[in-house]
Amino acid sequence: MPSFALQGFVEDAIGSTSNIAWSICIRNGDGRELACLNHAATRRIASVGKLLLLIEAARQCEVGDLAGTEVLFRDPALVVADSGIWQHLRIDRLPVHDLCVLTASVSDNVATNVLLKRVGFQRLNDLCAALGLTSTALLDYVRQERGPDDVPTFSTGSAAELSFLMSSIARNQLISQAVCEQLRTWLATGVDLSMVASAFNFDPLAHAGPDRGYSVYNKTGTDTGIRADAGTVSRNGNPLSYAVIANWDPGEPGLRDAVVVTMNTIGKGLRDHM
Repeated sequence: MPSFALQGFVEDAIGSTSNIAWSICIRNGDGRELACLNHAATRRIASVGKLLLLIEAARQCEVGDLAGTEVLFRDPALVVADSGIWQHLRIDRLPVHDLCVLTASVSDNVATNVLLKRVGFQRLNDLCAALGLTSTALLDYVRQERGPDDVPTFSTGSAAELSFLMSSIARNQLISQAVCEQLRTWLATGVDLSMVASAFNFDPLAHAGPDRGYSVYNKTGTDTGIRADAGTVSRNGNPLSYAVIANWDPGEPGLRDAVVVTMNTIGKGLRDHM
């Protein structure tokens, strides 16, 4: 049963944003839903889809299909701009572990594409099937532009499934404890705390350890008409896992600001609930 107080808070927070397509789900430490809104709806989630890549990379490393020390090359055909720092570095080869850190910390597009080529889309599809995911998928490489023959979006997902993944990671119940520990370590390096996590006022560049009793790890996605944040916040070891996704018509002015303010408000609701 959802928490009526938190459910009402979420509904009030998005009450004046009817022209924004939300998908929201918040779970307690046992994985039970505390608040939800259109939580099963499939939305565009931008770089949150990279979470699936990190999960599969961690799984392959555990079973020996991949090694964190394996060196991969920066293929010029896979280089794209926007998020990430590898495009600005002179080194042309990095180990898998470092590419996972880059993907988790700064949502590095080049590192993502190189990892995707090595991990394989079929393995990602198999992962989604094994986890029972029907809305959440990583569909394509990161592209500078999407033409008529390309998949129309990088990734899709629902708040129900993404919060389930984050909750399972928090409870060491996603694939294995070792995989969950690795994912938490990678995700804790994430520097984008501009959405739901902004309410906790963490240092965006250094929050791997607890701060005033709170801790956070998350993966965000940002694109034209998209803001998405999936993560886990804890207070003294008691976690809440969340996924908040917003899609909107980018031609409508002011909606991005409204989305970011609303996501911060939801984060404050989580903080108060804790």
